Amino acid sequence: LLHPTPPPLPLPQTPLTKGATKPNLMSELEPEIYSKYYNYDQLTDLLKSLAQKYANIANLTSIGRSVENRELWVMRITRDPTADGPGKPKFKYVGNMHGDETVSRQVLIYLLEYLLEKYGEEPRVTELVDSTDIYIMPSMNPDGFEKSKEGDCMGKDEGRNNAKNVDLNRSFPDQFEEIHVNAEEMPEVAAVMRWILQNKFVLSGNLHGGTVVASYPFDDSAAHDNEGTYSRSPDDALFRYLARVYAENNPVMKTGQPKCEENINETFKDGITNGAKWYDVAGGMQDFNYLKGGCLEITMELSCCKYPPSTQLKTEWDNNREALLAYMEKVIHIGVRGFVRAARNDAPLADAVIMVAGINHKVSTSRFGDYYRLLLPGTYNITVLAPGYVWYIFMRENCMCGFYILRTVLWFSYIIWLGLGKNIEDSRVTVQPQDFRHHHYNDMELFLQKFSSEYSSITRLYSIGKSVQERSLWVMEISNNPGVHEFGEPEFKYIGNMHGNEVVGRELLLNLIDYLCRNYGTDPEITQLINSTRIHIMPSMNPDGYEVSQEDISGVQGRNNTNNYDLNRNFPDRFNFVTDPRQPETLAVMNWAKSYPFVLSANLHGGSLVVNYPFDDSPDNVSIYSKSSDDDVFRMVALAYSQENSQMYDGHSCKGMDLYQEYFKDGITNGAEWYNVHGGMQDWNYINTNCFEVTIELGCYKYPPAADLPKYWERNRRSLLQFIHQVHRGVKGVVIDSKDGFGIPNATITVDTINHPITSNVAGDYWRLLVPGKYHLTASAQGYSSVSTFVNVPKEGVEIVNFTLNRIHSYTNGQTTEDTTPVLDPSVKEFQSLIKQLSGESGLDKLIKDTPTQSSFRYRRYSEVSEFLRGLTLNFPEITSLQSLGQSVEFRTIWALEISNNPKVQEPSEPKIRFVAGIHGNAPVGTELLLEFAASLCINYGKNAAITRLINETRIVILPSINPDGRELAKEKDCTSTAGKTNVHGKDLDNDFFEPQPETRAVMDLIQERGFTLSVALDGGSVLVTYPYDKPVQSVENADTLRYLATVYANHHPKMHSGDTGCPNSQMGTIPNGVLRAAEWHSHMGSMKDFSVDFGHCPEITVYTSCCLFPPAEMLPTLWAENRKSLLSMLVEVHKGVRGVVKDKNGKPIVGAIIVLNGGVRVFTSEGGYFHALLAPGLHNIEAVADGYQQQSQKVSVSPFEAASSIIIEFDMENDIFGLPRELVVASAAAAMTALVVTACIIWCVCSAKSNRQKDGFHRLQQHRDDYDDEIRLMSMGSKKSLLSHEFQDESESDQDTLYTNKL
Repeated sequence: LLHPTPPPLPLPQTPLTKGATKPNLMSELEPEIYSKYYNYDQLTDLLKSLAQKYANIANLTSIGRSVENRELWVMRITRDPTADGPGKPKFKYVGNMHGDETVSRQVLIYLLEYLLEKYGEEPRVTELVDSTDIYIMPSMNPDGFEKSKEGDCMGKDEGRNNAKNVDLNRSFPDQFEEIHVNAEEMPEVAAVMRWILQNKFVLSGNLHGGTVVASYPFDDSAAHDNEGTYSRSPDDALFRYLARVYAENNPVMKTGQPKCEENINETFKDGITNGAKWYDVAGGMQDFNYLKGGCLEITMELSCCKYPPSTQLKTEWDNNREALLAYMEKVIHIGVRGFVRAARNDAPLADAVIMVAGINHKVSTSRFGDYYRLLLPGTYNITVLAPGYVWYIFMRENCMCGFYILRTVLWFSYIIWLGLGKNIEDSRVTVQPQDFRHHHYNDMELFLQKFSSEYSSITRLYSIGKSVQERSLWVMEISNNPGVHEFGEPEFKYIGNMHGNEVVGRELLLNLIDYLCRNYGTDPEITQLINSTRIHIMPSMNPDGYEVSQEDISGVQGRNNTNNYDLNRNFPDRFNFVTDPRQPETLAVMNWAKSYPFVLSANLHGGSLVVNYPFDDSPDNVSIYSKSSDDDVFRMVALAYSQENSQMYDGHSCKGMDLYQEYFKDGITNGAEWYNVHGGMQDWNYINTNCFEVTIELGCYKYPPAADLPKYWERNRRSLLQFIHQVHRGVKGVVIDSKDGFGIPNATITVDTINHPITSNVAGDYWRLLVPGKYHLTASAQGYSSVSTFVNVPKEGVEIVNFTLNRIHSYTNGQTTEDTTPVLDPSVKEFQSLIKQLSGESGLDKLIKDTPTQSSFRYRRYSEVSEFLRGLTLNFPEITSLQSLGQSVEFRTIWALEISNNPKVQEPSEPKIRFVAGIHGNAPVGTELLLEFAASLCINYGKNAAITRLINETRIVILPSINPDGRELAKEKDCTSTAGKTNVHGKDLDNDFFEPQPETRAVMDLIQERGFTLSVALDGGSVLVTYPYDKPVQSVENADTLRYLATVYANHHPKMHSGDTGCPNSQMGTIPNGVLRAAEWHSHMGSMKDFSVDFGHCPEITVYTSCCLFPPAEMLPTLWAENRKSLLSMLVEVHKGVRGVVKDKNGKPIVGAIIVLNGGVRVFTSEGGYFHALLAPGLHNIEAVADGYQQQSQKVSVSPFEAASSIIIEFDMENDIFGLPRELVVASAAAAMTALVVTACIIWCVCSAKSNRQKDGFHRLQQHRDDYDDEIRLMSMGSKKSLLSHEFQDESESDQDTLYTNKL
């Protein structure tokens, strides 16, 4: 599976007149000496020099870059190499895919030198270059080459893999194994894939080393046996021939005895081998070329020694020169070639499909309408298909003098004109179904198993669930690549027998399966339909009802399911609340519809003869036309069906039946205009998914005699096919991230005149049904700038519209800022890529598949839980730490287990997540799930890269049992008992976070440490998720985020997201998305989640894992399987939202700063100034506040698929003084000081002037005063009072005097 694979993008061109090009490169060209290796710089200089010297036939470009930023050079050699045109088949050689297999690199350098030098001199070379578009890539893995060592024949040193240690020849999408292509881990693979898909290469060779043999597809098999399994491709004979062409022209290879030192006795008959028979290679490039690129490629192993001494290079060139040339010549000398053009105007038809009867491998025309199909001598029926045109079949007898006389094998050229046509039946013979009968359940099951076995290459039989009576709800997938969503390919579904007594749809769909399978590869229309569409067929949605039905015209026996509910009144409705409990058949279909990117669907019924389209009900419950936003589209697809059924199109649904007097113009009707249906499936599909669904009534007899079934098939065969064709109407394309080239999941595609957006699939591809016309389309996604464009939808076929969106980094002062994030540390980029990968639709599924668990589930009492936790710390001491938070009333320890790569070290930059269980002792499922979760994480640490990285980047704290005393009192299989719910004091701990018990006090202390980013509590008694608050009247400031976190958990649970708890005596009915605000579930005060939000500033959700509080132990494996993916999703989710660091202008971190989210919720910075807050996807206001600093604010965009947006907040000093701007206060103070100084100067001047005028007078007064003082002193000495006073006088200063003096 492509790990979000981008669509074809323009190849990066490397101009030869810029950058590293030297002034006189041509003069530096020296004769080749065939005795030295060229390193990357030397190779670059040589290629640029050759491109300049031979500019008339050579053009150098780069198709991408390696991990270490080296160019992936490709030399194009042909006449007029900078222009594209028709008439020349494309050929390529790729070398040095494994960096330490170096002979391939050098012989391709010698080959391109040889072609350039001999052009115009040797007729053979001149003809080859003139008639072929040749592309040579000497090194696909330049990083690996630089690490390899000359003389290393066995590849023991580094160099085989790329710089990320990825084997490039195990990393391509594979037909038998799910392989994700991560462009950051393997940019070389991503670049070559784009190159292959953009160019319609005809033939290719992939050069390796390590032995001497030519290996051909397939490289692996479904069984993946290590060796010995011949995996045959449809072109097996042709591949063997091509491999022999190379081997016969290599003197060592043709012997079939390479005599390599590592395996001296290994032999290959004729010097060739089937890849999988030799040894199984999943993810190989040659199979990808054939299956996805339409290009035939073989792998040539050139030498026993992977990196031989340079002195052997001349020998290797001599051994391979003739083989390299002879193999290239096959692209111009065998098979058929020609052009496909429109008959009306002779215009070339691009992407027309060329098919050869009996060979299940198609090629297609280029944009110039030319095609090339390599074939061996023989007589072939060749079919040409183009959307909107009549197919064309012709026969060619390939006259040849001899099979092995190579030079007499010539191309036979054709020009094929296709005429416009629609639904034209030609004289071709198709295989029709022969077995018309009513199939009961067992018979139907065997029928499906038979066709799945006989046509395994195009079918996959799977069940989406079970009926009330445990019958499987079977679906047959028919596709040329079953089991895989192919990028850009729409998905379609048919559903029959929803009402058990309406049986015609069931039998027609079995007939359709028969017809599609038997005619694939021989009938052009069927072949094209299966090659271009992923078709899902469910013959019976109500197998239980069918089993009790009987032949009848209009009866009701068997209509409903076993629980006597009408399944077509059981879906959530837009106008009326459906009170009936959701049935297992309904839930299965709802989950199915949300699990696949269906585009178009039909639900087959009986009882009338009409195609009924949405909406099925109206707000006032009256029969009135209830138009949907896509009414024109629905009418178009409905007419496509009815027009092919003449009886239906006539409009008189049931002629001759007195009971029915209905008339439907053109055989179609709006559902509500006919009659109101509440809870119908077709409306639910349209409103809740990207899928457009109609309901087709196939006839007035609900259960006709078996003898009538051939008539129904004949009337509806063309309609069934034509309706599938409608999935290819409108527009389709991909929404791409401009930064990394990946598809953007869940992007929204809107049409300006239609109020019904659709969303992109996990790989970014989308499909939007539209009637012909001109539209204005807009693509938008959380965290990206929107892009709009105009598009003309054609009358036939689909218009391709791709969107490239730029990321939004932040909003500052109301202005959008495109993402200009600096180049990140490779390790950080790698982790961000991991989060994005795990957030994709199949990311966690693959992780679970790669980390199977083998536990024997059982319930553990307190002592066993303690032993288990200690065992984890003893076996995994480097990543675990066990801490006692306190003790219960009966002195049992409340344990907390931390799992991280540094469990005893505080790492504030890492998010911290808390998993809690057992707050109610009578609901111990959560305890067992968390113990298993902890064990699986520890066991896979160091073994699975994703688990290892998540643990390295996260602090995981697990509290498996808060109420161990209550757990000891509870009893297994007590589904509703309250025994053990409370602690031994009779306190419900989830009501006790105000007046705490010992157990809650222990948890409160942990919560109040803060630092937690997210908390998940597991409980029991239902199947849903609740979010804060439990308080009945408490407003929720960040309700969107809390609801979103709960929804993430529910969406990864196979049942929870459907909203139907399935619990006996449930009073809630359907819970939207399985998520509810806690107070709406059971409101109460003093809950743990409320305390976590209010005092720990950490969001907490509560997961109710099962209807039964204490289910039997046998159910634990099922409950683990249901919750494991959701638990892992929380480990991924905790890395999203927004994170960052707060510091001042000097770079000093600010601890305790307040981060205000959207004007409400607050988090605080920890040590190092770090903060991390989870937020729902969207645009959010972030404000930072700290004492003494200016308040900072900005807007950040949060994506549901990306790791947390990282921001840096820098504080300036507080700018206000006494509530006024600092500048104003400083200016005012300066003005006041200036005024005071001026005033003081004036006073001093005035006083000084007065002093000068009165100087003499003051002097005389002073003399008189001195005389007077002496007189007073003499008088005082005679006073007794004065003597006493003088006796007790203290000459020292008092403390108060000193203090006062100091203040002055």
